[in-house]
This record gives sequence, C-alpha cells and structure tokens, in this order.
Amino acid sequence: MSVVSPSELTFEEGVLLVRIAREAVENVVRFNKKIKPPTDLPSKFRRPGMTFTTLEIADSQGRLSLRGCIGFLAPVYSLVDSLIESAISAAVNDPRFHPVEPWELDSIVVEVSVLSPPVELRAENRADLVKQVKIGRHGLIVEYGRFYQGTLLPEVPIEYCWDEETFLSETCLKAGLRPTCWLSPGVKVYAYEARVFRERAPRGEVVERSLEEEYSRNCLRERV
Repeated sequence: MSVVSPSELTFEEGVLLVRIAREAVENVVRFNKKIKPPTDLPSKFRRPGMTFTTLEIADSQGRLSLRGCIGFLAPVYSLVDSLIESAISAAVNDPRFHPVEPWELDSIVVEVSVLSPPVELRAENRADLVKQVKIGRHGLIVEYGRFYQGTLLPEVPIEYCWDEETFLSETCLKAGLRPTCWLSPGVKVYAYEARVFRERAPRGEVVERSLEEEYSRNCLRERV
C-alpha cells in the first residue's frame, strides 16, 4: 500500500488525529493503557504513514515549553498506529524528560505532524544544498553511517527564526556531528514536508499551522 501523503488529509482528518493523540496520551498517563484505534476511521488511516507527536506544557503565564517529541521517519506502522505509538512515546518514553504526570495533563498542548517520505538532497557543490532547503516547508534529516542520525521538524526553524544554513548546521548537531557536516560528501541530507495540526490550548480547538506564513510574519520582518 502507498504511504499516506500529508496533502491527502482534510482539515477534519487532521483534527481527528490530534484528538486521537490526546486520547492516547491521557490513557497512558492516567491508566498506563494503550488505546486501540477507533473502528470508524477513514480508510487512509490504515495505510502506512509517518507521524511525530509533540507535547508542550504551559506555565502559569501561558508560556509553552517542550515536554516531549517522538515520531517515525519511516512508514513502519499504519498512519493511526504511528500516531498512537508516537503520542505514547512522547508522553512517557522521551529520554530527555521524565514521564508526564497526571496533574500535568490540564496544561499539555498536543501537536501532530504528518510527514511525507524523505527525499535526499543532492548537489555537486555541497554548499548549494542551502538553496534546496525551504524554511517553513521542509524538515531535515542528517545521516552519517549507521550510528549518526538526527532530524528537526519543519516547526523548529520557525521557533528560532533560523536561516537555511543554520537549519542545516543545527540538524548536524542533532545527529551528533559537527555543524558543518552537511558540507561533507559522506553525509546524507534528506528533506521532508509535513502538515501540522495542534491544539490552541490544552484540550482546546484544533488548528492547522501555516509554517511558511508564521516564518514570514515572525522572522523575515525582523531582518528588514
């Protein structure tokens, strides 16, 4: 079966994905139980797919900070199973954080990214890879050999207002390599696209993020 492309999803299906991710998080945190996929899902949810679930937690002033983020860069599960697995792992298995506690759930914002298959970026002059990276559209993967791999979702450079070269360098660092690793012919660089759906507030309305618009509004104007 073909991999689900982010472009295939309707907005309503994106909302449903976030609701399922929320339910998966709530159940594993409160009851240590893994939910089963709903039986009345669109058929495309049963096809192979790739998702990341990001959890952020709001402080008393409403400021958000990362609380967990895990997902899949290959279609090893169906779209809905990938979603459930990534949501559970973001809540209780992210090695950077202790597992989410039940008292935190009222402050957690859930975000779901549905990814396209990665495509390797190639250039005879490695410096020209910068021209192939589109901030607000692409997530990046850097890979070297069997043991070095890192990815940064398309949302990340928006948050920090990185340019393309910085995005490449930061992905190298995420892979455990030097920041200029992307200039080496032995290092593989991949790009993928994503649709991103998130809660406006904990358990709140779900919206789709327009990353390119966010980048233009929040970052490019600062450079003028």
